Amino acid sequence: MAKGSNAVVAKDKKTLKYSKKQYLKWYEEMLLYRKFEEKASACYIQQKIRGFCHLYIGQEAIIAGYETSLGKGDSVITTYRDHCQPIGRGADPKVIMAELFGKTSGISKGRGGSMHMFDKEKGFYGGHGIVGGHIPLGAGIAFAEKYRGTKNVNICLMGDGAVRQGAFHEALNMAMTWKLPVVFVIENNMYAMGTSVERTSNVTDLYKLGHAYEMPSFAVNGMKVEDCADAFEEAIERARKGDGPTLLEIRTYRYKGHSMSDPAKYRSKKELENYKETDPIEIVKSEIFNKKIANEKEVEKINKNIVNEIKNAAEFALNSDYPNDSELYTDVYV
Repeated sequence: MAKGSNAVVAKDKKTLKYSKKQYLKWYEEMLLYRKFEEKASACYIQQKIRGFCHLYIGQEAIIAGYETSLGKGDSVITTYRDHCQPIGRGADPKVIMAELFGKTSGISKGRGGSMHMFDKEKGFYGGHGIVGGHIPLGAGIAFAEKYRGTKNVNICLMGDGAVRQGAFHEALNMAMTWKLPVVFVIENNMYAMGTSVERTSNVTDLYKLGHAYEMPSFAVNGMKVEDCADAFEEAIERARKGDGPTLLEIRTYRYKGHSMSDPAKYRSKKELENYKETDPIEIVKSEIFNKKIANEKEVEKINKNIVNEIKNAAEFALNSDYPNDSELYTDVYV
């Protein structure tokens, strides 16, 4: 049964009504992503994590949204902002944290670090450092699923900066021509590194780029998990039926800089505070209280459980071993 089984489609097909269980699941999932990234940030400041580190704080509703409808055989591929996606696919936060620490117990044996998570068994195909370079790979994964005759779907995530790459347009053209089961997702957090969308293109409604290929393309409120879930359910259903790809521009916001080394001085404090007023986790928590799904004591129990889970993940990473020098070329040449 797909993860989206809790969703009930209204008769007018315009809205989705979700169960109490689904709201609690969304809250738990998104809070797990948030607390994981906050812990990663703290460990980076303590120099327990080195190198690049790109956080997902503020964008959690996207993962929670597509995981509502994805099943076991489906897959996800993304950029180097990739800590939370494998957790959403079912990976243990311990092995993701250990990878950030560069330890052998990490999901990529400590060789990938922050930017190159990978878990084939869970259907997570990375973690890619080349901007836009993974978009044709998402189309390729979808091509393989169609070739094998499965009903599996690929979610191909990218940043707003990646749509300036030629690979984006080539992939969309091929996917639409061959009706591939892929959902292209522009995670529009308003800034490609430190450059705003308005400064890089005359087309600021990025979903319109899909119209050139007559691809179904929509803008989605990425700060509201219900809207994300609705959009993904429709796009995933279209792909499973063999009707081809969809382009979703999900308008979200990252609360931190592009990476841990980015002070984000290109935006105002007021802009940041305005977005925090629409925090996706707080919106779901309000719905939980408003709909009397759970009381404050029950929600606090969820909070404590997640804090403990993240604490255990950090301790696991800290106590794991670094790779041995003798393994330098292992898995490099086959």
